[in-house]
Amino acid sequence: MRIKDIFDRKKFSLSFEVFPPTREGNIDTLFTAIQELQVLKPDFISVTYGAGGGTKNKTVEIASKIKKDFSCEVLAHLTCVNSTATDITKILDEFVSHGIENILALRGDPPHGEGKFKPTKGGFNFANELTDFINKQGTFCVGVAGYPEKHPDASSMLTDIKNLKKKVDAGADFITTQLFFDNDDFYRFVELVRAQGITVPIIPGIFPALNYKQIIRISELCGAKIPVSLGEKMDRLRDKPEETEKYGIEYAIRQAEALVENAVTGLHFYTMNKSNAVIEIVSNMRLSSKRQ
Repeated sequence: MRIKDIFDRKKFSLSFEVFPPTREGNIDTLFTAIQELQVLKPDFISVTYGAGGGTKNKTVEIASKIKKDFSCEVLAHLTCVNSTATDITKILDEFVSHGIENILALRGDPPHGEGKFKPTKGGFNFANELTDFINKQGTFCVGVAGYPEKHPDASSMLTDIKNLKKKVDAGADFITTQLFFDNDDFYRFVELVRAQGITVPIIPGIFPALNYKQIIRISELCGAKIPVSLGEKMDRLRDKPEETEKYGIEYAIRQAEALVENAVTGLHFYTMNKSNAVIEIVSNMRLSSKRQ
């Protein structure tokens, strides 16, 4: 099923992101986590592409297994990195052969060791070009990324949202946001996006802050700011991992519940291939009436 049809059918969606492990031995652990997440009855699970497209074959493998063995819809990531148009066509053909209908079209991050994104000769410079190309190749449902605190490479918030509009005008069916920790940033983002005439669903991305060092690193990579209250608490608990995780779960519950109260289209959790914390967060939220 196409994700846009899920949004048309339901008022609220629940979804999770996983990523292909870099080591072969971790694949079973990933599938165990996915199996455990099924208790939450997700509407779809997204599978990332890996830095530099290094795990693209695993992306297809994992997405196909989720759809076949877990009977859950999937959203396969696809980037412009290290790929020509011919390469992309082959990947799209592979998606079709595995029954994968949903794609998250991304420019992608530079490969490890490269400071800036460099387009591949015969490939694409931006996600809007990739989105347009995908839509011309078949009847895929295409999602794109949005940045509540702007993309790190964008010169301004307005410039970033105008770039987002290019992606939607190229045929994007929905927007999934980068992580954020202050809901006000998301609300302002939505207002600015709607003011540009963008009407597609916008799904907020939630990243549970469970580890001090991890949250600092992730925030630096994506440009998300850490609210003072969250940062100070995490700093005080940095040498107490169990208490850090407990507080991170509590914070994520409050953040997600506030978003739900403000009538978001759904919630998308970045799981880091771990199920326990996300299960605890969602299980402690009052979502049953939203998911009818």
